Formats: sequence, C-alpha cells, structure tokens
Amino acid sequence: MAIQIFGTNKNFDCKKAQMWFKERRIPFQFVDLKEKDMSRGEFDSVVQAIAKTAGNRQDAILQMIDNTSKDYASIAYLDDSDIEDKLFENQTLLKQPIVRNGKTAATVGLEPKTWETWK
Repeated sequence: MAIQIFGTNKNFDCKKAQMWFKERRIPFQFVDLKEKDMSRGEFDSVVQAIAKTAGNRQDAILQMIDNTSKDYASIAYLDDSDIEDKLFENQTLLKQPIVRNGKTAATVGLEPKTWETWK
C-alpha cells in the first residue's frame, strides 16, 4: 500500500486521517496543499479513482469541492466544463483530506470504512 494524504496541517479531518493510519501502523506520505499542490497526474488519478464510485468524472469533481470554503463563490456559478480546471488551479477548494492508495483508489473526506478495505 502506498498511501498519500493530501490536505493542510490545520484541517482537523486531515489530522484524524493521519492518526487513523498511525494507529494502525500503516505508513503514509502527507502532502500539505499549502506548500505543494497536486501535480496534474496526481489530480487526474484521484479524479479517476473517485469516479469509479461516483459514477462519472463530473460527479467525482463535484464530490471533491468543499462548498464551505471561503473561495467557493469563485467556482459556484461556473459552467461544469470549467470547474475541473479551476479546482486544479485553486486546490484550497478541495474537500479534505484526499487519501490516495496508489493510482487505483482514493477517497474524499474521512472514510475509515473504505480505508479498512484497502490491502
């Protein structure tokens, strides 16, 4: 398992996710989105993994948006085709944590029941 947690150090859900993996002695890499954004390849693999459960790519993108973010208004009224690019450009709009297991599985938010199934 190659676990990556994307988020910020001040986000409580990110701290809970890190604690969940630490308690189970599962190694992970934490990527602070305030210091380093996801690359386009990382972003695309997360979207594809979430789309497997969401149904399609557009639903996955909508699931990844933090509608409580102070910057949410900047994408709230955009056309669906523009939202993905804007979300990639401004990754502070992502719901946190984003937890990725390799290139095949990813979750948005706290999903310990899903993480338990990852082997």
